[in-house]
Amino acid sequence: MPIISMFYGIIIRLYVIDNLHHALPHLHAKYGEFEASIGIDEGMILAGQLPRKQLRLVQAWIELHRDELLADWELASSGEQPYKIAPL
Repeated sequence: MPIISMFYGIIIRLYVIDNLHHALPHLHAKYGEFEASIGIDEGMILAGQLPRKQLRLVQAWIELHRDELLADWELASSGEQPYKIAPL
């Protein structure tokens, strides 16, 4: 899973081949022992969990970079490497 951004101890990855949500644009956020799949369109947790503060940071970051994330999703869906996105 390529890392596309890191901020405040949160690692953001984009992984298109996901058995549970593979058709829905989403990202994977990891913070310590916590990990969650989060939808790009609405910023809602699809699976897993993050502490409340870190979830809010990821949701704010998604809001700021939604267009870039969707473009990266399209690249990754077609087998190309997604671009890095600026941290929060």
